[in-house]
Parts: sequence; C-alpha cells; structure tokens
Amino acid sequence: MNQNKLSLSHSNVAAQTFKLPLIPSLALYILFALFLFALSVSLFILVVVHNPLFFLFFLFLFSLIAAFLLWNSLSYRNNTTILHYLHSLPDSDLTVASHGHLVKITGHVSCGNASLESSYEKVGRCVYASTLLFECGELGLKPVDVKESCFGWRLVYSERLSTDFYITDNNSGIRAFVKAGPDSRVIPLIKESRLVTTAKNCKVLASHMRKWLRDRNLSSEARLLRLEEGYIKEGSLISVFGVLQRSNEVMVITPPQELISTGCLWKKLLLPVDVDGLILAIP
Repeated sequence: MNQNKLSLSHSNVAAQTFKLPLIPSLALYILFALFLFALSVSLFILVVVHNPLFFLFFLFLFSLIAAFLLWNSLSYRNNTTILHYLHSLPDSDLTVASHGHLVKITGHVSCGNASLESSYEKVGRCVYASTLLFECGELGLKPVDVKESCFGWRLVYSERLSTDFYITDNNSGIRAFVKAGPDSRVIPLIKESRLVTTAKNCKVLASHMRKWLRDRNLSSEARLLRLEEGYIKEGSLISVFGVLQRSNEVMVITPPQELISTGCLWKKLLLPVDVDGLILAIP
C-alpha cells in the first residue's frame, strides 16, 4: 500500500513538522538583562522615592509581554498560526501557476491507487486517517484506577497515515495529483473527533475497544481512556498547500523542499512559524 506513516507510536511524543524560528541567544540575554534592570530601577524608586507609578507601569508592561508570549504559545500548540496563515492565502489559479511555485488548491479529493481505512470506526476510502488514544493519569505520569479522579490526559498511542490522492480544483476544474504518500512530509491540520471516553465506574471495557487495544499490544484493562479519530474521506472538501510540479499536462503537488515561514501575523498578534511539509486542512 502506498501510504505514509506520519506517526505510529506507543509513546506520547509526536514528530513535529513545524517549529518556531530560533531566537538568537544574545537577544534572550539582552532581554533578560533589561528585565532585571527595569525591575531593579522600579523597586528602587518605589522604596526610596515612594512613587509606585514606575513599578505599576513595569508590571503592566510585563503582563502585556507575558500575555503576548502565552497567546503565541497556545496558538503554536493548537496550529492556530498555520491555520490563519493558510486561510489568509487566496486560492491559486492553476491555469497560470508556474512550475516550482507554491500553490494553494481547494477542492474535492479522490483516492489514487491506494486508499486508507480509519483504525477504529473502519471508515473506508480515506486519503488521511488518524487515531489518538489518551490515558488519564496523575499529572500524566502514571495510569490511575477507574475509581480515582482524573488529573490529566496523556497521549499513549497514535496512528497518522496519509496516501497519494487527487484533488479537483474548485476554480478551474483541473485535477492535480498530490504526493502525500511515502517519503512525503505532511502537516495534517485535521481535528480529531472524540469517539470513546470510558467512565470512572467502568469495570470492563467494551468488546470492540478491548479488541482494538489487543491488536496493538496495548493493555485492555478497565481504566480511564479517551479515543479520538479523524480522517479525510473521498469526496471531502480540503485545501492543499504545496509546490506545483508541471510535466506536460500532468500537475503534481509536492511538499516544499525548504522551510516556509508564515511571517508575523500582526493583526492576530502572532509570531512567525516555520513550516516544513505539505499542508492539508479543512477550508
């Protein structure tokens, strides 16, 4: 089967194909030194002059910077930055798009020589499928008994698969081949839906759940579990962002060979993120 195993793991670490740009160490040292200097001056004025205005201004400024960094951290973890970047780009016109240029295509997908089946629901004729299993443990360090309360979910198993497929451009009607199979770096911005959440008073897992766990050499003991699944089925409307390769009348969308930066999205107060791969997203 011509499929791409984006992630197939028993660990809670998933490979990332996007990252924040590296900040020079010197810049961090300078910012930290300025922070200590401003804090020292504001405290000195507060204690000696008994004027709290400068100290309050420092706290206000520090709160703004902390909120800005927290917002960017959450946006990075939730793929919000990449989604805003992708949605801000207009759809490309394939009739005039040049070979080797980045293009964004929105259209309906169809399977190529191979198709995928979702792991748990067994939904067939998919071009992308993912299944995530979360286990409830105390601070994410150990499993808990079903009678205990949940302190946090941790990812214990994940499957992310993609395969080559076709997409028909909504604007031009042109059909392009998308290389999302083996050796292709793919960034699937597809949100998984929650299918199963076991209850705290559950003593025995459902038979289908136990079989799914045993097939993957996972413990089938009753415990707090959450299973999520996502997929792109044939006929779905998606957006693809990659590099256009023209060969005679055949159009192929491939992953970019170099990192792509989203740039600063100032209207959303978002810092740039470097993207390394073909992007698949719901428009």
